[in-house]
Amino acid sequence: MVLPMTTPRCDYFEAGRCRSCALIETPIAEQLAAKDARCRALLPGVRETAWLPIVSGGERDFRNKAKLVVGGSAGAVTLGILGPGGVGVDLRDCLIQEPAIRAAIPRIAAFLNDTKLAPYDVPQRRGELKYALVTAAPSGALMLRCVVRSEHALATLRRALPELRAAVPEATVISVNLLPEHVALLEGEREELLLGSSLTMELGGDAPRASGAGAAEPRPSDPGIALHLRPQSFFQTNTVVARELYAQAADWVAQVDPASIWDLYCGVGGFALACAPRSERANGPVAARRVLGVELSAEAVRSAERSAGEAGIAARFVAQDATAFALAATPAEVPELVIVNPPRRGIGAELAAWLDGCGVERVIYSSCNPESLARDLAAMPGFEVREARVFDMFPHTTHLEVMVLLERR
Repeated sequence: MVLPMTTPRCDYFEAGRCRSCALIETPIAEQLAAKDARCRALLPGVRETAWLPIVSGGERDFRNKAKLVVGGSAGAVTLGILGPGGVGVDLRDCLIQEPAIRAAIPRIAAFLNDTKLAPYDVPQRRGELKYALVTAAPSGALMLRCVVRSEHALATLRRALPELRAAVPEATVISVNLLPEHVALLEGEREELLLGSSLTMELGGDAPRASGAGAAEPRPSDPGIALHLRPQSFFQTNTVVARELYAQAADWVAQVDPASIWDLYCGVGGFALACAPRSERANGPVAARRVLGVELSAEAVRSAERSAGEAGIAARFVAQDATAFALAATPAEVPELVIVNPPRRGIGAELAAWLDGCGVERVIYSSCNPESLARDLAAMPGFEVREARVFDMFPHTTHLEVMVLLERR
């Protein structure tokens, strides 16, 4: 496998203004090799032949969501991060953002300047504008969310919606999130939709594939799915790698052909929809497969149900806690395969023990934290890793996604 040896040049990093991409001066080949080696070291029980080649996340233009702190002053905002002393650092030309986001940021800044709303001053605990959150779909459509402090800011942005739509016509979803408290959170509970309801994330057909080091070959089982992403829903930050992640899971499912699947922590349904039968394949054995997604967020479940209905995908979804749902299942309800995609803390001892003892034959575990994955696998001695793969979801950082296919010993 030939690995590229160049890295993008970042003026922000070189000037010391932003260090978020801590590894950006490390050649991408070295980054990929280090991530792969780290996962193998943390999972020493996985045989060498079980590891598939790492999937590259790209070197620039890969991040589909920008979390921009609003700094500066009223009429002269910065969009980026906060530097020392809470001073705004403008990062509107950050090269890791997808081009559609990068192109929109100056226009978003100009619009916010026109509102005359003051950015939130963290040290002084005053001001209105906290964050501008921008998500890009493969089509180029955008979701734009403004996180603000007060009803006054909400009303101002609502009145200025025509101007915002003219400034950022790519934005098919626009919302305002209220976070009045002085807390270290990205958003509050209340979300006010001003335009649209969900962003469509197309993950099949003509969608771009990972390229360069570790790029996967085209697969017949690639999931041709479109996920509906609402303002407070979770989605992987690298669309191309997310597609490869779902395609890998679909490959593993196709190989073992289970009659029933649970997708725990299913979010907006990516894994469930990638692995479920579609109506056009109703005359094959896959049509009998029963797929159920379990997710605590009712909003995410509604999005998954919409995606399934539009695509003719035979999958069901319920809004429940994943661990509680599993522990309440009868032996007859246990599926042949379980997919888990938990947050960084992992699935925890309780769910790990249930999986180990419930009799399920196979588990696909997707993790953004190899340390918690290693801990959970140690609590599941009844399984062994049949195949494993690392996905560089977060280039230029130490973060990654790793997925394993587990089978009963």
